[in-house]
Amino acid sequence: MPRIKYRVLLTEKEQQILKKIISEKSSSAKMIMHANVLLALDESKGMRQSDQEIGKQFHVHFQSVHTIRRTFAETGLETALRRKKRMTPPVPAKITGDIEARIITLSFSAPPEGQSKWTLRLLADKVVELEIMENISYVSVGQILKRTNADRT
Repeated sequence: MPRIKYRVLLTEKEQQILKKIISEKSSSAKMIMHANVLLALDESKGMRQSDQEIGKQFHVHFQSVHTIRRTFAETGLETALRRKKRMTPPVPAKITGDIEARIITLSFSAPPEGQSKWTLRLLADKVVELEIMENISYVSVGQILKRTNADRT
């Protein structure tokens, strides 16, 4: 067996936490898989399986087993169980709070001449006309107004 750089030695409390995660119905499949792998990687009882054996046992690639092992050794149990949170969303939001505020303010203003009230399409057209945004659909305008309880149209 190759020399293992990262060792997994679980305490009794950590083992209980992992067993509880496995038995709970509300745990995600990925979290259950990570808990199972960590319990299999545990060397505190003297037994040790290779990453390949554990991978076959839980139907994951041996590299995933190694990654779970390394994450546990470097950062602890909580991080090894959960996915890493993104620092920024994959695509930045096009409609910021400032834009939402301007759209809401516009919806409370007087409607255009010849109209009794603002429609979502009129609001969307006015937002583009005032160059608040390059383009926006009336559906997005409706979602903004509904989310902020400013739906007066």
